[in-house]
Amino acid sequence: MIERYTLPEMGTIWSESRRLATYQEVQALAAEAWAKLGVVPAHVAEAIRTAPAVDPVAIREREAITQHDVAAFVDLLAGSVAEGGEWVHYGLTSSDMIDTAQGVILAASADQLIARTKKLFDAVKRQAFEHQSTVMVGRTHGIWAEPTSFGLKLASWAFELERTHQRLHAAREMVAVGKVSGAVGTYAHVPPSVEEHVCTGLGLAVEPASTQVTGRDRHAHYLSVLALVGASLERFATEIRNLQRSEIGEVMEAFGDGQKGSSAMPHKRNPVLSENVTGLARLLRGYAQVGFENVALWHERDISHSSAERVVLPDASIVADFALARMTGIVEGLIVNSKRMAANLEATGGLVFSQRVLLSLVESGMSREGAYHTVQRIAAQAWEEGTPFHQLLADDPAVGLSDTSLNHIFDTTAFLRNAQAVFARLEGLTLS
Repeated sequence: MIERYTLPEMGTIWSESRRLATYQEVQALAAEAWAKLGVVPAHVAEAIRTAPAVDPVAIREREAITQHDVAAFVDLLAGSVAEGGEWVHYGLTSSDMIDTAQGVILAASADQLIARTKKLFDAVKRQAFEHQSTVMVGRTHGIWAEPTSFGLKLASWAFELERTHQRLHAAREMVAVGKVSGAVGTYAHVPPSVEEHVCTGLGLAVEPASTQVTGRDRHAHYLSVLALVGASLERFATEIRNLQRSEIGEVMEAFGDGQKGSSAMPHKRNPVLSENVTGLARLLRGYAQVGFENVALWHERDISHSSAERVVLPDASIVADFALARMTGIVEGLIVNSKRMAANLEATGGLVFSQRVLLSLVESGMSREGAYHTVQRIAAQAWEEGTPFHQLLADDPAVGLSDTSLNHIFDTTAFLRNAQAVFARLEGLTLS
């Protein structure tokens, strides 16, 4: 992934130095397990663990000869171990090291995304409670519907992030596995006790039945969860982008001193951060597709998945991490224009109260079909003439509602009288 979208924490997790260090620890733990069985001298594990880190440049130079990156790593590590280097990689196959180390890195990556999600959830929850009584027009199909509150809109985001948090925990459990079972997963040259020791030492579960690799459905699941992270963030970003449109102007991304919205038009204040998140969500969906393609391998394994994974696993993790951090910044700095919300509500001419009028007419004894037809007719007149809906209702003899009744109907607080139930559910919700 390009540097522009790589934040330090996730960049470190997916760095080459982290990967090679994890490879080295897998080899040390395997030697420890063999030593317990009396096969490998007791000092070898520590000699492997304290050997100089393998130089990535040296690996590439060696790989030019071996045409095999793991063989190059093993050769160099074995050569750097002071005494006992011949025991490096004893009984193991390449995927024993690669997939087990990858399980460690994916688990750390999931932990980072879980932490990012919690921070975004906390920001959204704070804003939801701050604006639980900030009344605005609710819209369906992009058309005025009924009054709602900005806080209620944000509450739905918070609960979606709680589901995201759950999915990320499940994804972590799915990918935090290792395997040290040999060339085709039969334990022919390495007993299960070695695998158990290595995986326990790394905080991983054991793949219960591996081929030469851990199941790639695990990685597909992880990538699909990241795609869902992107889908949720895109939903939030799309809402912000729509509400920032000049014609609506109800919320706005923060705009810093010296920031320019356009190189040509000085007045521009564009929702560029939300647009950025929308684009990143598209990448995450694409990465998930690659994960699905990687599940079906030939027989016990091939390496058709390998080249793709080198790109999509780090890049998807980095993109999701960046998108979560970016959305957190957007929410924390969001400018909410409650006056514009009130003005837009007023601009509906009262049409957003049509359902309350309908229900009142039914309660007064009119048939539902007759009430619907009457309200629809008057609402259409209000649309066409620009006359306030309240006034037309008061003047229409077919309605028969008193001014007191109409004033009660046109009370925005009535729409939020039961919404407190949502905030009661949200109040006690915390993520860990």
